[in-house]
Amino acid sequence: MHILNLAIHTDQDIVRARQRSREIAEFCGFARQDTVRIATAVSELARNTCQYAGGGNIRFSLSGGAIPQELTIHVWDNGPGIADLDMILSGHYRSKTGMGRGLLGVRRLMDDVDINTCLGEGTEILLRKTLPKDSSFITAAQVNHFCSNVFSTMCIDDPMKEVIEQNKDLLNTLADLNDRKNDLIQLTQELEDTNRGVVALYAELDEKAEHLRRADAIKSRFLSNMSHEFRTPLSSIRVLTNLLLQRIDGDLSLEQEKQVSLILDSAMSLTEMVNDLLDIAKIESGKVDLNVSQFDVGELFSALRGMMRPLVNDSVALHFVQLDHPITMNSDEAKLGQILRNFISNAIKYTERGEIRVAVSLTPNSDEVIFSVRDTGLGIDSTHVELIFEEFSQIENPLQCRAKGTGLGLPLCRQLAALLHGSVAVESTLGEGSTFTLSLPINYQKKTNFAAHRDGGELKRFSILLLEDDETVIGSYQRFLSNTEFYLVVARTVREANLLWHSAMPAVVIMEVNLQQDNAWSWLADVKKDCARQHVPIIVVTTFRDEAKILTGGADLFFTKPLSQQTLISSLTELVCLPSVSLEGPNLQTHEL
Repeated sequence: MHILNLAIHTDQDIVRARQRSREIAEFCGFARQDTVRIATAVSELARNTCQYAGGGNIRFSLSGGAIPQELTIHVWDNGPGIADLDMILSGHYRSKTGMGRGLLGVRRLMDDVDINTCLGEGTEILLRKTLPKDSSFITAAQVNHFCSNVFSTMCIDDPMKEVIEQNKDLLNTLADLNDRKNDLIQLTQELEDTNRGVVALYAELDEKAEHLRRADAIKSRFLSNMSHEFRTPLSSIRVLTNLLLQRIDGDLSLEQEKQVSLILDSAMSLTEMVNDLLDIAKIESGKVDLNVSQFDVGELFSALRGMMRPLVNDSVALHFVQLDHPITMNSDEAKLGQILRNFISNAIKYTERGEIRVAVSLTPNSDEVIFSVRDTGLGIDSTHVELIFEEFSQIENPLQCRAKGTGLGLPLCRQLAALLHGSVAVESTLGEGSTFTLSLPINYQKKTNFAAHRDGGELKRFSILLLEDDETVIGSYQRFLSNTEFYLVVARTVREANLLWHSAMPAVVIMEVNLQQDNAWSWLADVKKDCARQHVPIIVVTTFRDEAKILTGGADLFFTKPLSQQTLISSLTELVCLPSVSLEGPNLQTHEL
């Protein structure tokens, strides 16, 4: 909708253009500051047109479409055109007359500015400003009424009046700036008060964290000492009950034999719990010794078969499936056997009928061995999958009364797997069964120096500690880092990350700060304050998008999900000072988490 045309040839016309633009802006419902912006932009272009082109024209119009409408101001002339327009708009052009600065100012004042110029043929500039969202729709009839009742009754423009109006605008702008200054001062004061509170809170958290660390150390020592103390009387109970059952000191009645057998079973269960507690205490204190040697997986399976088959009832079949060719591992056979015994023992406890299948396989590049224990038992609800890896945690089920336990077996399995540079996982469907898997490197290598990529010509692999509780994301990381110089040690909780740190000796940490049940922010800060751990770089990969907060909190790198495989490996390669890793090959493709 057309509003007004103005010809610009004299200084009086420049004043008139500013006045009319202010009146039109007020009619369109713009706020005072936007009205000043529009009037300033128009007067600046009118001045340029008069000074450099000898005159021109200005047309004001209003879009007739849906709300919000748009005010359009068209300025054109037949002058010499604008030389070096690109340089002017980039802000690098400098002239003695100040030419070009006005155009930059106009671009900042309006929503959209289009400039078309041709040397010797003139310049055409189109300004746009969107009306406020809360303004009502302006009809053609309202525009006609405005033009006939306002412009037709206008007196001759008075330059002094316009100067007074500009002074008022300037004073109002200064008042607004002063108000904003006061608001900023108040906000700064509030931020300083908040910062002091945050500092005090961090100090309190540090103190509590130190108390928790001391309590955890005391707990570990207590478990270790008590486990040792329990072993001697338990050994005595087992020996004495065996002597009674062997009738060394005379016959027993049937009831006495039954009671002594119950005593022996209870002593054996308590001994098992004490041994698990002692193992956990050793792992937490970093005092576990690994006996690494070469062994045949088939022979290990044979030993497990002979040990576990007597424990299986007639309605459950126990199968051991292995590859046609022998697999020789270089690892701790005893601890591997302990993990598998726990898996199989749990499968026996919670499988009433069907089968338990123990299998072994190799990854495509034969650098990892995958053990799996699949059963047709009760299965585990998806909401309880993580619970089974927490110490002293068990799931209520009908078989619990018959198959009691301490809830230490699976947490111990996870920690033992981490000691051997591997990981455990579970897939389960309630009512259908579960599959527990153990992934271990076929050749255990003690990590000593992460700075060198090769040691005596032998390719090294680097431990990456992942703190993440989303199983889908964990699986993506595992796929991303297979067949690379990096291998993953997974922690689902902050406590587990602390437990695995000593054994994993991570070269890099990847973490999600938004864990479901833990405060990963505090853990990030604790790691960066710990002299023994602060040198390890931390990559935060999260859905949280406050980069400043994350980097201030101690992260070395920050990415938002989804993260591509190429970006992940490039970042890890840079952090551990490796040569660039090529992603060209059948096993390394560019995927996203």
